[in-house]
Amino acid sequence: MSTGTELRDRRESAGLSIEKLSALTSIRMGLISEMESNNFTHCGGDTYARGHLKNIAMRLGLEADHFVEMYNAEHSLDSRGIHDLLVENSVTSIPHEKKKLSWKTPAIISVVILLTIGVVQIVMSNQPSEMKVSAVKESPLPSAKPSVAQTPTIEPTATPEQSQAAAKSESVSLTLSATRGNSFFNVVVDGKSVVKGSLFQGDEKSYQGKTSISLYLSNPAGVDVTHNGKLLPPLGGQNEEVRRTFR
Repeated sequence: MSTGTELRDRRESAGLSIEKLSALTSIRMGLISEMESNNFTHCGGDTYARGHLKNIAMRLGLEADHFVEMYNAEHSLDSRGIHDLLVENSVTSIPHEKKKLSWKTPAIISVVILLTIGVVQIVMSNQPSEMKVSAVKESPLPSAKPSVAQTPTIEPTATPEQSQAAAKSESVSLTLSATRGNSFFNVVVDGKSVVKGSLFQGDEKSYQGKTSISLYLSNPAGVDVTHNGKLLPPLGGQNEEVRRTFR
C-alpha cells in the first residue's frame, strides 16, 4: 500500500471529507487530493511533505510519524541510492558528441556562389549596349507643330445699372440647417409669415426676400444660420429663444 492510499483510507475511516481535513490542517484541498494520489511534487520538498503528513496524522488521531516512515521509504531522497540520484541529475547519462561539419559542404557552396556572381556580371555587362540600340530604334522623331498664338479674350463687365438690378432681385437670402438638434421656428419674409413649425435635426430650409427676413428660433444652438452666403456664429444658447431680422 502506498503512502497516498494509506492517507486516503485513514481519512475516510475517520469520517472526514477532503474539505473538512483541509479546514483542520490549513492545507489546500487540491494538495491533499494530490497527496492521496501519491503525488507529493507540489509539497515543496521532503521537509514540507513530512510536515504536512505529521499535521494530517495528528488530526486523524494517529502517531505523528505514521505516514512519515512510509513517505521516507517511497519518496525521500535520503533513502534513495546514489546511483538513482545521479541518474535523476543526468550525471550518469552518456554524453553525445556533436557531429562536425565537413569542409566539403562550405567549399561547394562557395564555388556555386562565385559562379552565380560571375554569370550575373556577364549578363549585366551585355545589357547596356542592347538597351541603347533598342532605344534608338524605338524613339520617334520629334514632329514640329506650328505654334498658334492665343488671342486674349475680353470678358464684358457688368454696368452699374445691371449690378443694382441684380442686387434688387435678391437682396436678402437666409438658410437654416438643423445640424445639432431640433428647433421650433417662424420665418417672416418682407412682412409676410412664410412658415411656422418644427425644424428637425438634419433638415435644411432656404428663404429669399427683397427687403428683410425675420426669424424666430427656440433652440438657436442646434441650428446653423447662413445670411447672404455667409455662415453666422450661433445666434444663442441651448433651448434659448431668439428673434432676429436680416436685411
